[in-house]
Amino acid sequence: MLTATLALHADDVVAPVRRRLFGSFVEHLGRCVYTGIHEPGHPTADEDGFRGDVLALTREMGVSVVRYPGGNFVSGYRWEDGVGPDRPVRRDLAWRSIETNEVGLDEFVRWARKAGAEVMYAVNLGTRGVLEALDVHEYANHEGGTHLSELRRANGSDAPHGIRLWCLGNEMDGPWQTGHKTAHEYGRLAAETARALRQAEPGLELVVCGSSSHAMPTFGAWEDTVLELCYDQVDHISLHAYYEPLDGDVDSFLASAVDMDRFIEQVVATADAVGARLKSDKRITLSFDEWNVWYLSRYQADPPTEWRVAPRLIEDRYDVTDAVVVGNLLMSLLRHGDRVAVACQAQLVNVIAPIRSEPGGPAWRQTTFHPFALTSRLARGDVLRGHVAAPTHATGRHGEVPLVDAVATRDPGSGEVVVFAVNRHRGEPVELRVPLAGLGGVEPVEAWSLHDADPTATNTEREPDRVVPRPLEVEVVDGALRVVLPPVSWQAIRLGARSDR
Repeated sequence: MLTATLALHADDVVAPVRRRLFGSFVEHLGRCVYTGIHEPGHPTADEDGFRGDVLALTREMGVSVVRYPGGNFVSGYRWEDGVGPDRPVRRDLAWRSIETNEVGLDEFVRWARKAGAEVMYAVNLGTRGVLEALDVHEYANHEGGTHLSELRRANGSDAPHGIRLWCLGNEMDGPWQTGHKTAHEYGRLAAETARALRQAEPGLELVVCGSSSHAMPTFGAWEDTVLELCYDQVDHISLHAYYEPLDGDVDSFLASAVDMDRFIEQVVATADAVGARLKSDKRITLSFDEWNVWYLSRYQADPPTEWRVAPRLIEDRYDVTDAVVVGNLLMSLLRHGDRVAVACQAQLVNVIAPIRSEPGGPAWRQTTFHPFALTSRLARGDVLRGHVAAPTHATGRHGEVPLVDAVATRDPGSGEVVVFAVNRHRGEPVELRVPLAGLGGVEPVEAWSLHDADPTATNTEREPDRVVPRPLEVEVVDGALRVVLPPVSWQAIRLGARSDR
């Protein structure tokens, strides 16, 4: 049998586990909002019209922060349309849909509080600018005594919403973006908006738009120019990445985390180069505020042609292979926790989502729900700097990659260690060995594996639990954890302090 080794030591720490890495994204796109999080009249709906079944699954996932209201949607959005009693119906050019504005800022903040999640709010820097950003901030965060803060209070939200995280637009490098700008145009606007928001509330955290993908022809040059113009005014720069098995290349797809690792490291290098050139001691961190598996080629082959309210758009059905990739992408985010401060899986419900729902019917967990929920529940304390020695194989897109990837976390208070591991081999199991001598005396407590004899198996409305994590056999032999990783599998193994230590 093929073998791999993960070397760990309790003192070799990358960074604390950041809870904001377990973020999600709610955009006014397709059925994410309407019949997703919000459906008055649904059997589980509460007094605000929010689906209780979706809220329960969101809490079970352990979602920490939710980005809102877009996405491409935000670049044509008038935030005023979504507050107060009079809600105009508008066109959304981004997704060729009709927006009723039944749900807006106040409603979403109420939903997020029920979900136990922090709000990350995006302002429109596509078709709007500094003044509108200041207006929505005044409405959301100013305590009272001004026109817009009193309007919020009149609309039923007496206390300020207290939003700390603000995105300065969305994917402004993309020609598809309504109000697309050059790097210089956007960098100037972002800097002006950031300065104004900091005048209003100095303690805000601001995210400037990086490249919407590192495949963009302007990647690198975009980050360099934008950060040159607003380095001192912002805290984070964004990254977006979506993955699918292009041309049937499943081996490259299973190694998507290799691509994510490189993307993160390239943006870090660019940001640090700008900081050095500016002779700044400040260190920009990253907001990976859109990431997921997305079968984008299917959407591009069949885009919407009619104007509809909450159309069924991008409702990808995820299989076991997709879930293994999602679990591996979460591992990439964890091991870069020294620089990735925020991450949002896009999106939460129905639209390329871990949760699916039907109007008037049930909500259920897609396969991708499970690695997210387990990682969010188990990852605590610090991320350890692991060293994996594993066989490699060739991929079409990423070259030679290890068949096994792994990352670990350790809670310094309890001494508990959690190992997350994937086997990317499509036909062979791999034995993973983890020497335990440097971890302070631990033993297995629980172990889970997400895999299936059929890697294309999915969860559906009729079979919502066809694919679930299953208990995994592990053992300690000669001072090392030994576990057999099935082909195309993701694992989470929790090790607790030994009773005899």
